Parts: sequence; C-alpha cells; structure tokens
Amino acid sequence: MDFTDVRDYADEVYSYKFYFSHTTDLSDVTLRRNAMHIPDSMLHGAVCPVTATLSAAGVIAAAYFSMKANDKPSAARFAAITALIFAAQMMNFPILNGTSGHLLGGVLAASLLGVPFGVLAIALVVTIQSLVFADGGISVLGANIFNMAIIGAGVGGLLRNALAARLAGTAGGYVATALAAGVSVVLAAFAASVELAVDGQIAFASVVPAMLGTHALIGLGEALITVAACLLFARDTASTPAQGQFAMPLLAAVVVAMVLSPFASGFPDGLEWVAGQYQFLHESAPLFVAPLADYAVPAVASESLSTGLAGLLGVLISFAIGFGVLRGLER
Repeated sequence: MDFTDVRDYADEVYSYKFYFSHTTDLSDVTLRRNAMHIPDSMLHGAVCPVTATLSAAGVIAAAYFSMKANDKPSAARFAAITALIFAAQMMNFPILNGTSGHLLGGVLAASLLGVPFGVLAIALVVTIQSLVFADGGISVLGANIFNMAIIGAGVGGLLRNALAARLAGTAGGYVATALAAGVSVVLAAFAASVELAVDGQIAFASVVPAMLGTHALIGLGEALITVAACLLFARDTASTPAQGQFAMPLLAAVVVAMVLSPFASGFPDGLEWVAGQYQFLHESAPLFVAPLADYAVPAVASESLSTGLAGLLGVLISFAIGFGVLRGLER
C-alpha cells in the first residue's frame, strides 16, 4: 500500500464528518459510530501548545499526588475502572434534535479511584482514543485531556468531595456525585467553548449558549450513569473480595464494549452537532491512520462485529496500559 492508498483510506474513514460541516439537516444521516472529541482541524495556533502545557502539568501533579496518597486502588482495579470508562464512552445516547451524548466519566473515575487517580485514568482513556481509534486529534490532545481529565475528573472530583462533605449520609454522597457529574460536563463544555472562541472558530457569544444548552442535557445522563455505576462498583473492602474489586468492572467493560456498543446512537455528539450548526467542522484526513479508526476493525465486514471487536481491543489495551502505569507509580 503506497501513500496515496493510505491517504484515500483516511479520507474515506473521515468523509462522513465533512457532511456535518455543510448541512444542518440531520434527518437523512446514516447512523454510524461518530468520534467524540475535538479533531485536529478544529483548533490551531497558540491554543494547542497552551492546553498541552496545562494538561502536562495537571497529569504530572496527579501522578505526584497518586504516589503520595495513603488510600490507593490496586493496579488491577485502576486498570479495570480505566477500561470500564473507555467502554462506557462508546455508548452514545440520544438526546434532542438528532444529537447524542456520551459519558465523560471524570467524576465517576474520581469517585471510584480518588481524584488524582481519576485524572490519570481519564487522561489514559483520551490518549488511547486518539492514538488507536483516531477519536480526537493528536495536535489537540492537550485540549481534550484538559477538558475531560483536568476539568472533568480533577475539578469535577474536587467539587464532588466538597459537596459530599456538606451533605450528610450515604444518600447525600450520591446527591453530591450526581450534581458534580452533571456540572463537570457543563464545565468541560465551557472550556471547549473558550478554546474555540480564542482560536477564532466561532464567536464566544454564539458558542457558549449552544454548547452549554446541549451539554446540560448530556449532563443529566452523565449524572444518572455515574450514580448507577458508583452503586454497582463502589469499593467495599468489607463485603467484596479482592478479586471482585477489579473483576466486576472489567467484566462490565467487556460486555459494554463488545455486546452493547454496536447499538449506541450514531447521531453526532454535542460538540459535533454544534460545529455542524455553526459551520466550523472542517474535518480532513488525520496526521496518521490509526489502526482502529472509527472504532472499527478494517478486516471485518460486519459493522456490528467490527465495532464490538474494536471495543474489546480497546478494553484490553486500556486495562494493560492502566495496569502498567499504576505499577510504575507504585515503584
């Protein structure tokens, strides 16, 4: 395969996204797996290195506080929760006007693992999505990590802890989790709005109401999913054996990624929908062809099977890298 063949393949994989930058009529769109994060072509200039620097600083700080933490998850549990969030993010759910949302997972990761570990887990997921699945550009990886890991898990997790300290009892803790989860999505959307406005893609006064209005609805789904997952997978060392601390979330990740993800909504997510409405989504071929671009295994003809296998591979990759990262921090 020469360079032209590679380029043609990349253009074919991404051509459906170009449609959204030229239409606001989504009624005839063929439902497909859509990428969920900021692509390379959406941000340029100083925004990229600035957000990369901030993200690097935030991840380094999270790694430092993880090493200093007294209450650490096991490497297997950290890896399993990371894999679970990867799988859960594949499950786009429909909201209004032909738009979908997906789990951000920051407050979920912070609740199940602790804030610094939650930041690391989301940063790993976003990086794997970019490099392996072409979901989110390489040049804007810093922006995606900043929005989802630093704000979503870091700020969202700290907000959850602050609210839980003021709301007494187990029920109060879950209320705090739900509120923080919903707010984290709106905060991440606001950060993306600022980045887009500073980059000159769209006026601040236009992008903020559109992004926050759409993501406020997504935040409701985030709150429900986060509380449900916390109820299922909260660490209870007294009643759950050590193997169950990672086996249950890992099994759930495999089921979601391999069995349920092919049935996820194919409508554009909140950011992609807003970009289509305001005509600033101009997707081009990526800097390189990711091995499982569009969450698909190229050699598999069946779309459902291809998505399921790609999801399973993503879960295994997330688990393996997550396990290795935490083992490295433990030394």
